[in-house]
Amino acid sequence: MTYQFAKLNGNASFSLGNFFSFFTIQSNILAAMALAMTALVRRDERSRLFDAVRGAATFYITITFVVFALFLSGLQEDLDTHIAFTNFVVHYLIPVVLLVDWFIDPPRHRLGLRSALVWLAYPLTWFAYTLVRGRWADWYPYPFVDVARHGYGGVLARGVVFVLAFGIGAVVFAHLSDRRSASGRVQTV
Repeated sequence: MTYQFAKLNGNASFSLGNFFSFFTIQSNILAAMALAMTALVRRDERSRLFDAVRGAATFYITITFVVFALFLSGLQEDLDTHIAFTNFVVHYLIPVVLLVDWFIDPPRHRLGLRSALVWLAYPLTWFAYTLVRGRWADWYPYPFVDVARHGYGGVLARGVVFVLAFGIGAVVFAHLSDRRSASGRVQTV
């Protein structure tokens, strides 16, 4: 991501606001922070909040992986991820690393349905921000949120489908995590 930023920063069409408006960029920043936190905080010192935040970062980077694989693969040139190394790292490697880390070192605490529902606040906020900023900047980071292409009705309909899918994904992810934390290998509170 830093490499991509450095390569694009000198281009006349580069916009700092656009760069940091990609969900991919934001979720990769959160993923890096989660990995650093996990390395710095000993397992027995991890609180429920720590596990919930780490779970959120893992869930968001998983969204990045799934959405890219299903809807955006092949559009790298349009998304400024045409640098093959960067594309591989932000869309494939980091999501897999966080998922493997999560399941090798599962949460110490059960997260439950509430955490799963709270995790949806960030994608919803990103969606609202994207629509507001897109109208102002006349730029949308991804084709499925491009109001100029689909109109507000089309984008909102896609948004509802994504939120429902993310909601199901969050509940499943939290449930699988709770099963791992409650397996006897991990202390529960």
